[in-house]
Amino acid sequence: MKKTHIIGIIVIAVAIGVILSMVTDAATYADFSVAQSSPGDQFQVVGELNKDKEIEYSPQTDANSFSFYMMDQKGNEKKVVFNGAKPQDFERSEQVVITGTFEGEEFHADKILMKCPSKYNDGSSDGLTEIRAEE
Repeated sequence: MKKTHIIGIIVIAVAIGVILSMVTDAATYADFSVAQSSPGDQFQVVGELNKDKEIEYSPQTDANSFSFYMMDQKGNEKKVVFNGAKPQDFERSEQVVITGTFEGEEFHADKILMKCPSKYNDGSSDGLTEIRAEE
């Protein structure tokens, strides 16, 4: 077997390994009850902001601490903690997708994806805004 064939096989094996590791790291969609039953595992939860409960954000005290209550698509409500600034127009979002893990009774989000009402769109986008926690 030639050296180029061996190198080619190694490159293909590494590429397959990278692809498999990326697929297994991807968060899966779940509701709060499923996510809470697997603490430490990363999930994506789709839901709506509970506008009746307080949004906790005090930029004077800690600009990178933001929490709110969210109801998933099955009606389960949990407190969500995000280590980042509160997204602009967060209260106007129609739908929220959070990615993160459960710690105790709170969902700690690494990323927030918001779907804003269509009347705020100019037609050039789908209205989605992604916010990531600062690392």
